[in-house]
Amino acid sequence: MYDIIIIGAGPAGLTAAIYARRAAKTVLVLEASSYGGQIINTPDIENYPVAAHISGFEFATNVYNQAVALGAEIKFEKALEIKNGDEKTVVTPRGEYASKAVIIATGSKNRKLGVEGEDMLVGRGISYCATCDGAFFRNKKVAVAGGGNTALEDALYLSDIAETVYLIHRRDSFRGEAATAEKLREKPNVKLVLNSVIKKLGYDKRLTGVTVENKLGEQTELEVSGLFVAVGRIPETDSFNALADTDASGYFASSENCKTKTDGIFVAGDVRSKDVRQLVTATADGAVAATEAVKYLNS
Repeated sequence: MYDIIIIGAGPAGLTAAIYARRAAKTVLVLEASSYGGQIINTPDIENYPVAAHISGFEFATNVYNQAVALGAEIKFEKALEIKNGDEKTVVTPRGEYASKAVIIATGSKNRKLGVEGEDMLVGRGISYCATCDGAFFRNKKVAVAGGGNTALEDALYLSDIAETVYLIHRRDSFRGEAATAEKLREKPNVKLVLNSVIKKLGYDKRLTGVTVENKLGEQTELEVSGLFVAVGRIPETDSFNALADTDASGYFASSENCKTKTDGIFVAGDVRSKDVRQLVTATADGAVAATEAVKYLNS
């Protein structure tokens, strides 16, 4: 029996583990894949207080090591279900773990373009992680789809590797940070393809190009060997929807106290409905969720 089980070892989950251990609570963190969440794909974090320049991998590793040093137990098992009762039982493929409270910090997964051939071409020219796969496209022509921070960061990263980077966005302005967008405009090998969407993928065993269509219905073929998709995220809430309400976009509906409709169940990080999804808000959620969970346990 643990005091708190945390589902997800991203910045929110690991921060929650740190705060819970500092409150002398026993903690189990369950993670389906690898620690760090999506921040590990960010090559350079510039907007986190104190750490002016740090890679996402280094940041995540530091937080992970801090949680472990404080005594948090971490198991790499996927949480399939939470059985609610006087005790909370989290079910994984390897067994069941009981606790008095649970913090869900499962984050989100990549949203797909939904274009024919996309799934088949993953690993054959299509990627959802520029820092993971960008090196395979050195001195080649690539495209990035999206207009948020991830897409802008991906395009900036690839501009130092690829011959040409086409940044394709359905609007005429970006949702991502203005400072990053300005850096991209200064890059001579970055071509902005705005008010356009990808309608078709060209391929012959591997990706050979994309067809984009603008708002006037005009289509243009771009010859590229790589396409990096960054068109948003889908919250990982499906396994736990019975325990917490969701908003219209599928994120857990919770106020800033990270509580849900179920006593003893809390949510934190990118899985929670909020206006700003940044590293600093994820870690803030982790701190709040753990603090509220401790209050619940001590009440």
